[in-house]
Amino acid sequence: MKETAYINTPLGVAKLEGDETGISEITVLDSDEEVTLVIPEVLEDAVYQLREYFEGTRQEFNLALNPEGTDFQKRVWNAIAEIPFGTTVSYLELSRKLGDPKAIRAVASANGRNPIWIVVPCHRVIGSDGSLTGYAGGLQRKQWLLEHESPYKQASLF
Repeated sequence: MKETAYINTPLGVAKLEGDETGISEITVLDSDEEVTLVIPEVLEDAVYQLREYFEGTRQEFNLALNPEGTDFQKRVWNAIAEIPFGTTVSYLELSRKLGDPKAIRAVASANGRNPIWIVVPCHRVIGSDGSLTGYAGGLQRKQWLLEHESPYKQASLF
């Protein structure tokens, strides 16, 4: 049976779903949900690791994942999960890595359907020209995540 929890993040409330086979969904919401006070046991580690990520003490996740998707989507998500913290790749680079540079639109579509926010870091996939192309969580969140992971922190002028 899938369990659900809602947690606060710097980017809004996140919904987590999973069961004993793994995490099936982590999404950021544009609506306010009541934060879960007692986290289900199967989601405790995911909540802990996400908190560490946002605190800046975690760069890699170690979670069992069980997203729902096609075989192709899962191949894309597995490739995305290998993108190192603090780096980006283009959709074209990702499609080349998967063995078909002509599949760029299919790769972009699969990236957009990624159900496991941050842990499968689709925010690290950008346009070939370096632009922040579409992001299901909103471009402002993508920008925040990339800045959060950047080894070059922007100093405030004021």
